[in-house]
Amino acid sequence: MESAAKTPKSLTLPWTTRITLWLLDIGLNLIMRKDGTVNRGLLKLVPLTPPSSEPINGVKTYDVVVDPTRKLWFRVFVPTQYTVEDLPVMVFCHGSGYIVASADTQLYDDFCRKFARELHVIVVSVDYRLAPEHRHPAQHEDGLDVLKFLDVEENRSKWLPGNANISKCFIAGDSAGGNMAHHVAVRASQFNFQQLQVVGLVSIQPFFGGEERIGSEIRLNGTAPVLTLKQTDWFWNAFLPLGEPYNRDHPVVNVSGRYAVDISKMDLPPTIVVVAGFDILRDWQIRYYEWLKKSGKEVYLVDYPNMFHGFNLLPELPESDQLILEVKDFIHNVLNKVFTALIRNLKQMTLNEPLL
Repeated sequence: MESAAKTPKSLTLPWTTRITLWLLDIGLNLIMRKDGTVNRGLLKLVPLTPPSSEPINGVKTYDVVVDPTRKLWFRVFVPTQYTVEDLPVMVFCHGSGYIVASADTQLYDDFCRKFARELHVIVVSVDYRLAPEHRHPAQHEDGLDVLKFLDVEENRSKWLPGNANISKCFIAGDSAGGNMAHHVAVRASQFNFQQLQVVGLVSIQPFFGGEERIGSEIRLNGTAPVLTLKQTDWFWNAFLPLGEPYNRDHPVVNVSGRYAVDISKMDLPPTIVVVAGFDILRDWQIRYYEWLKKSGKEVYLVDYPNMFHGFNLLPELPESDQLILEVKDFIHNVLNKVFTALIRNLKQMTLNEPLL
C-alpha cells in the first residue's frame, strides 16, 4: 500500500475497454472548442440517470438543492440493506477536468451507487459549477458550502437518513474531483463546524500539474489511453481565474510547488492516494503523496501499475473492484482509530472528574 510499483512496458486491456476509451477521447476532443469554450449542446448526448426512490442494486437515490440561484445540488445514495447501522457520510466530488460531468451522469451515478453499497456509506455526490463558465474558486466554494449545509441540524434531519453520522465524514473525488477533494478538505480544516467532522480523504488519481513537464507527462503523452498534455493544458486554462498572476504553478494546480500553501500545522485527515502506471498525471500525484508525508500528514499510496486515468469508472476491470476493497480497508482503519481516540478521551475525562 505504501510503495509505487514498477509500471509494465505496455498496457494490457480488453478490446471492449479500448473501444470505450477511444470513444470517450473522441467525445472529449469534440466538446473542447479552440476558443476555450465547451460545446454544451453536444453534452446533451451523454447518458444521465434520474434519482430512484426504489432501490437499484441495493441503493436508493434522491436529489437535494442547496442553492437554486447557482444551481448547486447534490445526489444522496443510501444503501438500503444497512437501515439500522450508524453509517459514515462520504461527500464525493466527480472528475472530468472541472468542465463536464455531473452528479447524475450515468458513469458517476453507477460509481457512487457502488461506493455506497460496497463501502457501507451514505454518499453525497456534489453537483458543482463547471468551468469555463464558472472559474476557480467557484467549485471549491460549492464543495465547502455542501459541508456547511450538512452541518445544519435542520438540513440534516430533513435530507439525510437517520443513521447518517456526519461526525464520520469522508471527502472523496477522482481526477479533478480528487483535486477538489483536497482543497475542500483544506478549507474545511479552517472552518468551525458544529457536528460535521472530516475524518478521511480519498484521492483517486487527483488532477494536479505545473509548468514543468515531468517524467510521466513526457513518457506517456500520446501513448496513454486517456489524457494528453494538450487536453490537461486546455482544462487548466478553462479553470484558472482570468488575470491571475500565476500559470500552472498556481497553488490550486501545483499543490506542492513553490507557491504551495503550508499545511504542516493544519488539521488535515488521513489520506489515501490512488495512482496508476499509465496515467500521465502519475508523477504529480506521487509528488502530492510525498508532500503530504513531508508535511507530517498520515497518508497511504495505492498503485495500479497496469491501469490508466479513470479506470475506477469501468466496472468490467477487476482493478476497479480492487480499488473498492482498498478504500473499504482505509475507511475501516480510519474509523477504528477514531473510535480508539474517542474511548481514550472518555477515559481521560473520567479520570479528571473530581470525587464527590
